[in-house]
Parts: sequence; structure tokens; C-alpha cells
Amino acid sequence: MVLSTKRRWLLLTVVSAGLLLITLDNSILYAALPTLVEDLGASSSEGLWIINAYPVVMAGLLLGSGTLGDRVGHRRMFLIGLAVFGAASLAAAFSPTPETLIAARAFLAVGAAAMMPSTLALIRITFEDERERNVAIAIWGTLALVGSALGPIISGLLLQSFWWGSVFLINVPFVIAALVATLVLAPPNDADPTKRWDLPSSLLAVVALVGLVIAIKETAKTDPAPLVIAAAVLAATAGGLAFARRQRGLPYPLLDFAIFRNRAFLAGVLAAGFSMFAIAGIQLITTQRFQLVEGFTPLRAGLLVAAVALGALPTAMAGGASLHRVGLLPIVAGGLALSTVGAVLIVLNFDTSMGLLITGLLITGAGLGAAMSVASSAIMGNVPARRAGMASSVEEVSYEFGSLIAVALLGSLLTAVYTATIDLPSGVPDSARDSLDSALALAGDDNPSLITAASNAFDSAYFTVMIVVTAVMAVGAIVTGLLLRRHGPGSALSTPAHH
Repeated sequence: MVLSTKRRWLLLTVVSAGLLLITLDNSILYAALPTLVEDLGASSSEGLWIINAYPVVMAGLLLGSGTLGDRVGHRRMFLIGLAVFGAASLAAAFSPTPETLIAARAFLAVGAAAMMPSTLALIRITFEDERERNVAIAIWGTLALVGSALGPIISGLLLQSFWWGSVFLINVPFVIAALVATLVLAPPNDADPTKRWDLPSSLLAVVALVGLVIAIKETAKTDPAPLVIAAAVLAATAGGLAFARRQRGLPYPLLDFAIFRNRAFLAGVLAAGFSMFAIAGIQLITTQRFQLVEGFTPLRAGLLVAAVALGALPTAMAGGASLHRVGLLPIVAGGLALSTVGAVLIVLNFDTSMGLLITGLLITGAGLGAAMSVASSAIMGNVPARRAGMASSVEEVSYEFGSLIAVALLGSLLTAVYTATIDLPSGVPDSARDSLDSALALAGDDNPSLITAASNAFDSAYFTVMIVVTAVMAVGAIVTGLLLRRHGPGSALSTPAHH
């Protein structure tokens, strides 16, 4: 069924709004975290789980949800995902404890994982003209960046007037509008019952990811529990190996590991993961530092980290437009190298010059925008057509995995360095070591020496974490550069990996 031009672009608006909600919910809590932790009385570990439950579950389910969408039809899958997302948003908004909020965030991820592959599939089905489709996919991809930029700003705006639950409640009217619009605009549901979907594979992927995150978080604690680490590493390893073995035995695997033999495909996957690691890591730790140390409001902290996305938007559009002329190598490896330069500026100036800090954030964003804009082309253009659904799932998993590892690793490292370096004034309870939030709550207004000690420790933690982010981007530039070194402009989309 060919849709009219107006209906096609209206449908693009609806599915892009769905994607915007998904990416918003990844970053909306970065600026809200200090408020939320205080109001719910959450520990620093629970605070990280409130953020991480979403990408952990989403990354685990995304591999299979593209295939499930083929089986039940992408229109139906998008509608189901929207309904689950709306219900989970309500549950999250009124969560009375950290545990219920973590569960609601996991439930939100189920809705997001159902919607996300369907947003891209519906664009593919609706836009039959290739040039039109490329424009539609570029708009779709740019909105993912806009979502991650708007998250901290919207939560900052809402927290000025409302309680923290409003950051979830805002999803509900958008979900209702998108449900109605999809029913009116989307093409008929096109199910393919011959497609096989394997639930055990998805569950094994979730087990492997949860094990990995618990192992990272526990290792970073001041008094880690060896048994918990051992059990988490065992779960991650067993889940990962069982997943890999199961894929080899399935006639329709969720993931065919042979596609990673294509160097350009692998470079695209790594570029997506490295870029999201940097964006999520910088947003998470910078919004916290400027609220807790400098006394910024959540809105002001959100506007500050939006500089990353602001820098990324022009290069994201330019990268896709110039890919056929310059090829993947300069845009992917060059973009990651440029972001490394920006990160060095942030490291050197975060506590001295606001102007140079913002310049660093803009340059970092410009580099990451370029790399991310063509990562999709590298991934989608280097697999056979029959593997397109699997490739788009792998792409979405690499983005989620990047932000998941950033929050788990960098959030835990931030707390660990803070705890290890704080020099407590005499007579201060040891609980001030737990986090900067705890120290500020204990200090009140009458213990300036504790506030100074805690702020200095947090700044040394911020410095350490930013060094790690800078190093990871430098490694990303080198690795993708090596993988793409034989990939000239003429081979922007090289021969697909043969099986």
C-alpha cells in the first residue's frame, strides 16, 4: 500500500516522536538524579540502578525484538510498545521506593525495546523512494541526538515547578497522541508468522548484561563482596557463552556472529558504542558535578551538557551528506579523534574556565556527531539484505550498550574515587564518605570544612573519570582507523560479508 506524501511525512513525525521518547528517557534522569536520590532516600548504588535498569533490559531485548516485530507485524509491535511505555511511565512517576522505581524503569525498557526496531522498520516500509528514505532516516537519527540533549533540560525545567515524578508523567500525553496517530496513519499490519523469535536467547542476553553490570558496580565499591563479584562474573560468562552456543544451533539466530568479520560493519558498531559511552558518561558526571559542587539548578546543569548535542547536530547532518565523497575513515576515526581533543579541553578547564569548558563540550559533540552519523551507514550497508533486521538490532544494542557501560563503569568509578580521596575533618561521621550527597546532607550550613573536603574529593573523582573518557575516545579513534584503513571513498558501502 503506497501512502500519500503528506501521510508518509506525518507517519515519520509519529515514529520519530516514539524514538524521541525512548532516547529522552535514557538521559532525562541525569539532571534529576540528585533530587530523586534525596527524595527517595536512595543509596548511590540504587541511584545508578534507577538509571541503568532501562538500558540493561533494553539492550538484552533489542536483539530479538526486531525479529518479533517481523513475526507479529511492525505496526502492532509499535502500538504494543507505546501502550507498555505509557503504563510504565505512570508506574515510575508514582513509585514510593527506589526498588519500585527500578522495577518500573525495567518495565519502561520492555516498551522501548518493542517500539525501537519498529520505528525504523515502519520508515522502511513507508518510504519506497531511496532518496526520500535516506532523508527520513537522517531525520530519525538526528532526533535520537536531540532526545539525549533535551533529557537533562526538560527534567531541569520540570523540577523547578514539580516533583521528580513529573519527568515520567510527561511521557503519558505523548504516548496517547502517538497511539491515536499511528492507528490513523500507519500502513496495515504486515505480519510474517514464518519468522522465528527465540525468547530464551533474549533472556540469556539479559542475564549476561545484568551480571556484567553487577560485577562492575561491586568491584568499584570501597568494600567489595568477593562472592557477589564471583557470582556476577559467573552469570555474565555463562549467559554470554550459552547465548553464543544457542545462536550457532538456531536456524534463524538473533545474532549471526559471522557479520562481525566485515571490518566496516565492526567499525560502525564500535563507533556507535564509543560515541554513546562518551555522551552518556559526560552528561551523567557533568550534570552531577555542577549541581552538587557549583550549586547549579538542574535546568542550568542540563543546559550546560546540552552543548555536547548542540555541537553534534551540524556534523551529524554534514557527515551523512558527505559520506559518498570522503568515505568512512575520515568521518568515523577523525570524528572520534576530534572528540578526544574536546575532552582534553574539558579535563583541563572544568573547574577554572566556563568558556573553555563549553568549547570543549561543543568540540567533543562535533566529533561524536560526525562518527555517529555514519555509523548507521557502515552497519546497514555492510550486511546482506536478508540480515538487515539483525543489523539494525545490533546497531541499537551498540548504542544502548555504550550508555549502559558508561553509567555502570563511570558512575561507580566516580563514587569509588570520591570515597578513596575524601579527607574528612575530625568528628565527621564516616557515612560522609558514601557520596557527595551524603556529605552535603551531613554538613548542612554549619560545616564549611566538610563541604570543601567533599567538593575537592568530588573534583578529583570528576578529573579521573574524564581522563578515562578521553582515553576511551582515543582508543576508539585508533581502533576504527585501523579497521577502516583500506576503506576508500568509493567503497563507502563495501561488499557485504558472505556466509
